[in-house]
Amino acid sequence: MKRKVVLVLCLLMTFSMVFANGKGDKGAKPEEQQVAAADDASSGTLPRNQTLYWAGLQWGSINGWNVLSDDMNNFNVSRQAYGTRITMFETLYMYNFLDGSLEPLLADGAPQWNANKTEVTVKIKKAAKWSDGTPVTAEDVAYSYNTGVKIGNTSGNSNKPYIAAVEAKDAQTVVIKAALNSAGAAKNPLMLDNFIAVEYVAQKAWIQKLEARTGGDATKMKTDPAEDVVYSGPYGPYFADDQKVVLVRNDNYWGKDASMWGKLPAPKYVAHTIYSDNAAGEVAFKSGEVDVSQQFNSNVQDLWEKDGLPISTYMAEAPYGICGSLPTAYYNLAIPGLDNVNVRKAIAMAVDYDAIIANAMTNQSPTFDQVPRSTMNPTPGEQALYDQKAVANLQWVGNDIAGANALLDKAGIKDTNGDGIRELNGKKLSFKASCPNGWTDWMAAIEIVAAAGEKIGIEITSVFPEWSVYQTVITQANQTEYEIFMMWSDGSSPTMPWNRVRQLMSSEYVGVEGNWSGNWGQYSNPRVDEIISAIPATTDAAKLRSLYTEANKIYLTDVPSFTLMYRPNCFHAVNESVWTNYPEDGDGQNIPPGDLIHGYSIAGLYTIKTVK
Repeated sequence: MKRKVVLVLCLLMTFSMVFANGKGDKGAKPEEQQVAAADDASSGTLPRNQTLYWAGLQWGSINGWNVLSDDMNNFNVSRQAYGTRITMFETLYMYNFLDGSLEPLLADGAPQWNANKTEVTVKIKKAAKWSDGTPVTAEDVAYSYNTGVKIGNTSGNSNKPYIAAVEAKDAQTVVIKAALNSAGAAKNPLMLDNFIAVEYVAQKAWIQKLEARTGGDATKMKTDPAEDVVYSGPYGPYFADDQKVVLVRNDNYWGKDASMWGKLPAPKYVAHTIYSDNAAGEVAFKSGEVDVSQQFNSNVQDLWEKDGLPISTYMAEAPYGICGSLPTAYYNLAIPGLDNVNVRKAIAMAVDYDAIIANAMTNQSPTFDQVPRSTMNPTPGEQALYDQKAVANLQWVGNDIAGANALLDKAGIKDTNGDGIRELNGKKLSFKASCPNGWTDWMAAIEIVAAAGEKIGIEITSVFPEWSVYQTVITQANQTEYEIFMMWSDGSSPTMPWNRVRQLMSSEYVGVEGNWSGNWGQYSNPRVDEIISAIPATTDAAKLRSLYTEANKIYLTDVPSFTLMYRPNCFHAVNESVWTNYPEDGDGQNIPPGDLIHGYSIAGLYTIKTVK
């Protein structure tokens, strides 16, 4: 059995003794309570049976709480490739990647599309309030969008080609109008679905306050730490330093209204200790210091099968989670040598992906024999969207050393001086392969990439910078520091798999500074751009399948990047020493394994309870 009841009770007794009470004084003045709160958080004496701890979300100190920024490094409250985290800032709807549904949050009822699907109307719940007690309105939605476009943040840049306007018709009614193509149809109705599901709503009054103190300067607005930010979610800022980030429940949160959850989430505090690496996080997870782990835990099944710990995953058997993401090695196409498709494909062919999946992923991923490589994730819905037979001759399963060497030899890329390293245009093929330090599954994958290079006469050296450095370089438009490097891909969302094709190959991201959206290798292909433009407006199933098939042919031919593994949308493992009743596959709750933080996964914060 995955849950060991006796051990749960023993651990709970231990934690109850060690973490019995916080230091807060209910009779103290508000400013004194805040000082006491900081003491509680920094000293580790938050009430354990009122605090839910995560691991694997936050790496490094936060820069602030600015909902308009792309550079707060505050992943407890921000939007990421595998979901919008809605602890503090909220969206109109919550996406459920189990069934693709949109659950109303700030919105009241289902979105209403017009007949030709060029605009969608959303009502705002009358109960929805900001943390300062004022109502959330349609004006807030419109002003949030328009500000993002004006200052050029990721939200604004990614949406403005597809959204013509976001307008408040009255206090409770917002209309999102699609940008139209030459035929008068929406360029991309998928992006309107995406907008209402993943984009945060910020308070207009607070944005105007920010504008006033920054003079409306876009850079200053995006880098302001926003310590005074107003939010609508169930949690707000409590404490942050280089060791820990803590949010505290807003007990006046509007979601306890009958029109929403009807109660408050169970934990009073949600916290994230900043661990140095996955290994440190796993130790804390095994000891019960972490409740929900989003980080990769090697051979996770051993934690209950061999160690007898009260730990479980969403699914009882491998791959233990819903695989929807494709962690990918990008080539920096500005680097001489990597601008040659033969070099790129040879490296990709030589990599031993079975070793990555068995060792780096410990089988928490299907193999490329089971799910042949493409731009699609392993889910049946996406796999059905392209003609697999039509691209079979372009796919590779890896560890094809003979084939990779033959490809390079045929292209005339040879070792001419006998040092074991091939040269191209008189320069030896020598590259650095990188991913963030401490991301153990990614690091193991990069080491296997490096090992593949040695077998085909290409020198590949692994380099592991800290995430705080990595993320500032990788988002630069013309960086040359990282040559082969890993980034995530989008998992499941209302725009998939179109948006993954876009993320991997769209030239709209070429030259964009502060790029968190995709195509970090700066690939450009006009035909791919045409396909990306055509897919969202295509309603004919056969034509859509043809477009996706062509996109995959180009991707597998040009090899601007290559997927190393399939990955769960989120790693979602839980320790039930302190909290229990987490969502599980087949439990009838329809709550996705998103760490109780991504989209509709937050519903799990209302179902968990402390162990008695």
